[in-house]
Amino acid sequence: MPSSPLASVLFVCVHNAGRSQMAAGFLGRLAGDRVEVRSAGSLPGDRVNPSAVEAMREVGVDIADARPKILTPEAVQASDYVITMGCGDACPVFPGRKYLDWALEDPAGQGVEAVRPIRDAIRARVEALIAEIDAARGVAREA
Repeated sequence: MPSSPLASVLFVCVHNAGRSQMAAGFLGRLAGDRVEVRSAGSLPGDRVNPSAVEAMREVGVDIADARPKILTPEAVQASDYVITMGCGDACPVFPGRKYLDWALEDPAGQGVEAVRPIRDAIRARVEALIAEIDAARGVAREA
């Protein structure tokens, strides 16, 4: 294990209540302390979407204690990767960051049945992101 994270990742969506929280939960679980994880929203909601919490609980990732946070320029500046999920032009851009836009359906107002495929798509993208970070930093992946 590295003594400091290989990279820092910021997940951003409008309310920071669904997609970005699920992505942060997966990255924290799958990458451990190899990657610093942040999430934020351009207009944060009051709480994390209960259907997102339940969908994540089904796969063993607990995001029940997560709280939506406001997107700040400092959070963007402190991140190597900024992954947007529908925050539009509200996300500040700083040189030297890698920006990715993940087009994912918004789980707001949907039941857990509708959130499951969104959750699974997020997990696949997070796994690919971890592989990219590891490859960029020269980390050997375990088989």
